[in-house]
Amino acid sequence: MTGMGIATRLWTLVLLLGATQTMAQASTTDLHVRVLAASCAACHGTNGVSVASTPSLAGMPSTQFRSRMMAFRASKTDADVMTQHARGLTAEEIDRLAVYFSALPAPR
Repeated sequence: MTGMGIATRLWTLVLLLGATQTMAQASTTDLHVRVLAASCAACHGTNGVSVASTPSLAGMPSTQFRSRMMAFRASKTDADVMTQHARGLTAEEIDRLAVYFSALPAPR
């Protein structure tokens, strides 16, 4: 970095720190979504691919996932597991899960 002025060095440092912080935030967000998705695996299978009669989540259109989860959240009954799971998630978490599962390859 010889020949670089102090202002250029500081600007470079600021850019590097900003990029590092952005990457750290993205990986934390990704980790949070993956942890939430892992809790779905017990019934919906690893990576959202069900091996039983439970619907697969992998490849499900995000609008469909979001719609179903919001319907579970609004349900008047407390009798099913999905209502309890959906009520434990924020709308933002549901949106992120919808994007996550829609991006996974659908089962064949």
